Amino acid sequence: MAAVVTVGRNVDLLSQTAFTGQQMFSAVTLRGHIEICQPFVPRPQISHVVFDFDGTLSWLRHRWPEIMCELFLEYLQPKPGEPACQLHDKLLVEILALNGKPSLFQMRRCVEMGAQRGETVPPAETLLTKYQERLTEALEQRTAEIIEGRGTTDAFLVYGARAFLERLRERGLTLIILSGTAEEHVIREADLLGLRSYFGPHIYGSTPDLALSSKDAILTGLLRDEKVSGEQVLCFGDGPVELALCRAAGGLAIGVASDEMENGSGRNDPHKRQVLVGAGAHAIIPDYREPQALIECLLGE
Repeated sequence: MAAVVTVGRNVDLLSQTAFTGQQMFSAVTLRGHIEICQPFVPRPQISHVVFDFDGTLSWLRHRWPEIMCELFLEYLQPKPGEPACQLHDKLLVEILALNGKPSLFQMRRCVEMGAQRGETVPPAETLLTKYQERLTEALEQRTAEIIEGRGTTDAFLVYGARAFLERLRERGLTLIILSGTAEEHVIREADLLGLRSYFGPHIYGSTPDLALSSKDAILTGLLRDEKVSGEQVLCFGDGPVELALCRAAGGLAIGVASDEMENGSGRNDPHKRQVLVGAGAHAIIPDYREPQALIECLLGE
């Protein structure tokens, strides 16, 4: 469990050593918005910055964990003595633990849980179709808001994301999107949100070949093709997959525990935070509300 030092907005940096169980680590909160979970030294050598897409940059699919959870609850019922809220929270943790992988993996997990609980659950592919139909309906409504001018693109970006990307681009860093969402959808939505120019050719999503388009395969290929070491990579994600891969490669892994209900609330989603800390995130942020302070903290400028 990470320790937090609460800092007022007028204080730049405060650090403290904390002891939890058998671990000694440094806990830092920068202006109340950056929670340091694992010790790290700022890395001015960072040259490549990898972002997950949904929930990390794009807010077009917000509430997707709840939409998926609501579907699962149609087939998984509380056991005797098990509060409904407890099952709901358990399912959310299971869903978010697979965040970053194609949605089929979460459907398979629902089927497994159904078998364990003695419930009858449709095949994973059937669940996936139902989920995609519900998510697509919400996505089409939000897309229409932008196209028809009833909503701004920035309203559907995680708070502060555009300003943060601008500052990273000004430093000449290579920016990359690495998503578990279908690649054609990621590219189309990046265009819709005005993000394409920040990433150029480096927008990657899943394809029918799940092995070749996995985040592991793409990240490994990028490091090889770009001729960079893991220590030069900074990664942002709201799921554990990309953070674990980044850490394994020697990179700096930042968890984005973005609020699925209120964009820009400044609050960490508690279920996301739990999973991201467990994945070994070096730090947790709710959004990019202080882009310059975040860059200074991570790159040591």
